[in-house]
Amino acid sequence: MRFFPWGFWLLCVASAPVRGDSGSKARSCAEVRQLYGAKGFSLSGVPQAEISGEHLRICPQGYTCCTSEMEENFANKSRSEFEAMVKESGRSVQTTLTAQHRSFDSYFQDLLNKSEKALYDAFPSMYGELYTQNMKVFKDLYSELRRYYRGSNINLEEALNEFWTRLLERLFKLMNPQYHITDEYLDCMVKHAEQHKPFGEVPRDLKVKATRAFIAARSYAQGFLVGSDVVKKVSQVSLSHECTRAIMKLMYCPHCRGMSSVKPCNNYCLNVVKGCLANQADLNTEWKYLMDSLVVVADRIDGPYNVDTVIGTIHMRIAEAISNLQENKDSITAKVFQGCGNPKVSTKGSSSEDKKRRGKVALEAKSSAQALEMLVLDAKGNLTALRTYWITLPGSLCSKKVMASSAADDKCWNGMTKGSYLPEVMGDGLANQINNPEVEVDITKPDMTIRQQIMQLKIMTNRLGNANIGNDVDFQDASDDMSGSGSGDSCPDDVCGKRLSKSPSTRQPETHAIPKQSGHGVSGASSRSLPSAFLLLLSVAFIAAQHLWR
Repeated sequence: MRFFPWGFWLLCVASAPVRGDSGSKARSCAEVRQLYGAKGFSLSGVPQAEISGEHLRICPQGYTCCTSEMEENFANKSRSEFEAMVKESGRSVQTTLTAQHRSFDSYFQDLLNKSEKALYDAFPSMYGELYTQNMKVFKDLYSELRRYYRGSNINLEEALNEFWTRLLERLFKLMNPQYHITDEYLDCMVKHAEQHKPFGEVPRDLKVKATRAFIAARSYAQGFLVGSDVVKKVSQVSLSHECTRAIMKLMYCPHCRGMSSVKPCNNYCLNVVKGCLANQADLNTEWKYLMDSLVVVADRIDGPYNVDTVIGTIHMRIAEAISNLQENKDSITAKVFQGCGNPKVSTKGSSSEDKKRRGKVALEAKSSAQALEMLVLDAKGNLTALRTYWITLPGSLCSKKVMASSAADDKCWNGMTKGSYLPEVMGDGLANQINNPEVEVDITKPDMTIRQQIMQLKIMTNRLGNANIGNDVDFQDASDDMSGSGSGDSCPDDVCGKRLSKSPSTRQPETHAIPKQSGHGVSGASSRSLPSAFLLLLSVAFIAAQHLWR
């Protein structure tokens, strides 16, 4: 039987590269040359017409306008361009979050500054020496409030208690100048202060309201900064080697094949980008929790915690407390003398009452509630829009940056040629990329930088959760705070530990990657399987020919 060698020869001929067009004349590479030069590369060595593409390592090995050097340059270019796309998209989110922080921070600081200025303007006329001789006490209070808001590790309740204690000691001495009052006597007086309530209910009421308002305000402001910082760090994560190859094949291989006008298939683009941004998509769950928590705290700030009224009227509450002390001076003094004994009479002359209080001046607080309402409304709209940022990023990049074709287009670049794209679109996140046909992804090796940022999101969300119920939290460096617990944390270590261990973003995936074979990982790309199948076919044909020749 002599026919088989002819069949074998025909099989070999059929396997040779086939031209992309019906004509025999080699197509011009003018479009690729123009693109290549526009990207900043030298045109030296760039083909004028198509050449055989056996040298290509990423693009299909048919006739091509790209040399090995061009393919490598295009691959590096595609990598830098894609990373720039991700950073640009991230910068847009950063701008939104930092703008929200700046707006609220400016509003809150202005609220505190106006309260302090109102106190400085009115108290000298209202209280005379009671104020002028104790100005530092008031300045220290506002200084501590600012430090707390900016994130210093200060116990706000203790700071407020210290203010009232220092103020009571100094006012008591000024209102009783005829007596020589020692530090030991003042200690005794302070011990009886809670029982006698010299300032009325103001200290307790202000402590409850101001503490809740300040906790909510600083957690809210910090949440925007943490979100912006996470986006910045995640957007700087470099692409893997496998992803660089896939992006090159998506963006520049059609140019090498002489199909510059053909857009990538939409689903093909989605699979490539989802594979490249698989780790980033795992931020989705905790990112949504953070956005939702910020919305909830925003409602608290503009609602039950009434930040505008509480912070904007601190000076008025202090004036109310001092008035209570003055009006009940005699009875309070008598109770203190009864509990601590009569102090010695001072030899110094006493100042007259009109020096201590020169008359009442009406204190007013200009409401900025409408401004706060608008800030909160704007913030909630932006936060809601950003909830799904990480899982909508691939679609956004494909439609706006890569300029992929419409989903119904069946004459698009599918990674091999112009036609339809058949593989299904992968799900979101690392675990769902096990069968990605375009990008080889090792789902057992999550990116550690992104895992760290997932933890930062969890910590910040926990702080906001505490702020929502009025609990104080410790604002130490987030990298040292693995549970987000603080002085009033309602989440015990064992409960928080269980929550973190069950989170899909930190636990080990339950699905395992298929073991690598022949130096290749988990990839269903048809471009990798076809050469192996063809070699197998040739081997079978060769063995059969030897058998027949015998």
